[in-house]
Amino acid sequence: MSNIFIDACFGRETPYTPVWMMRQAGRYLPEYMEVRKKVGNFLDMTRNPEIVAEVTLQPIEILDVDAAILFSDILNLPMEMGLSLRFEKGVGPVFDKTIDSEKDIDNLDPNADEKLFYVYEGIKKIKERLPKNKALIGFAGSPWTIATYMVEGRGSKQYAKIKKMVYSNPMLLHRLLAFNTKETIEYLSKQIEAGADAVMIFDSWGSALEKEKFFEFSWNYMKEIAKNIKQNYPTIPVIGFSKGVGLYYPDMDGEFDVIGVDWSVPMDYALGIFKDNYTLQGNMDPTRLYSKSATKEAVEKIAKIMKGHRHIFNLGHGILPDVPVENAKYFVDLCKEVSRKLKEEE
Repeated sequence: MSNIFIDACFGRETPYTPVWMMRQAGRYLPEYMEVRKKVGNFLDMTRNPEIVAEVTLQPIEILDVDAAILFSDILNLPMEMGLSLRFEKGVGPVFDKTIDSEKDIDNLDPNADEKLFYVYEGIKKIKERLPKNKALIGFAGSPWTIATYMVEGRGSKQYAKIKKMVYSNPMLLHRLLAFNTKETIEYLSKQIEAGADAVMIFDSWGSALEKEKFFEFSWNYMKEIAKNIKQNYPTIPVIGFSKGVGLYYPDMDGEFDVIGVDWSVPMDYALGIFKDNYTLQGNMDPTRLYSKSATKEAVEKIAKIMKGHRHIFNLGHGILPDVPVENAKYFVDLCKEVSRKLKEEE
């Protein structure tokens, strides 16, 4: 059976443009909140294969999106490297121990990917229940994004600690990034072996770096991951998403099949640079989901720009927790309807 999402990743002809949303398995869904209330702890949810499967499949069942994305967290990987992780109310994820020296890197577990067995078990359970015409996306954080948490200890606005490392101790940072890259390749490979149909690398904090440092400390490591995955799993699409780096697009390349475009980058600008060398994924501003008319305006505009080009509909970042489910469903249905009509006109 043909899989419309995978076909779109590779630029093949599809009857309509496939659609899914970042953070689609999350707090805006009452069904998700019910599960979370029972389990209590977000981290415990990510470590329970049965819960992982249930929550990952909710948007497929409720919204009829074309791809499920694994319910997990990018910080499970550094947690299994040996950094104790907790979620603090009003703050978010916190590592009490941070990476400050060579010795700290020496103490990291080089077999962290093997300790993430609960993720792979979750993937197997999802695949047992996922309709054959829907895809499952596995994912990981970019080495730079993971490193920012490992060095800063939590989310940051200034990134002062890790940027100090960029300029005062770049060799230490490169060593940490190389370690993260190796582990990420092994982690994504095991997700693929367990059944993931595509993998995505999330670079949340690439925009914290000036252009030349972005390529040196973030994008080049993402390229290394993509190259390795494509060599070993050529039939698995690789999606690269770096937020807030639209001005760097002219110099971005790599063995990706799909480039995620965030909402701050005009879609016609991204298309003008990447042409059809990649499938572009995105990029409606998530806050438009508060209004059906604003959603309709954006979907029609993006669909017209991308008519005849490689495209996957998505938001330009994650769906927000207070978006009405009805509006999310409207977005998914509209993307399919509008793109189907445009394709019939071709």
